[in-house]
Amino acid sequence: MVKASRGLRRKTRNILKKTPRLRGMTPITHEFRTFEVGEKVSVVIDPAVHYGMPHSRFQGKTGVVTGQQGRAFVVELHDGNKLKTVIARPEHLMKAN
Repeated sequence: MVKASRGLRRKTRNILKKTPRLRGMTPITHEFRTFEVGEKVSVVIDPAVHYGMPHSRFQGKTGVVTGQQGRAFVVELHDGNKLKTVIARPEHLMKAN
């Protein structure tokens, strides 16, 4: 038997699937989004961009921007009762209401 893959994108066929209208590369402007410290953001993973992609368990979660690390943003969010720190590029973040 062949060993099953244990990569970061395993079991994400439906989680990271785009709708037909959104398929392909995203606009370049998504890379230039900026967020202020203290702003609420949602983690919405863009499967077309692999670089700076957070783990799939954080897909759909909302947190607060606590800083910037290079071009990526540091987001603190709750995973159950634990406070976790996620480092993600702006392509994978959206402003939350």
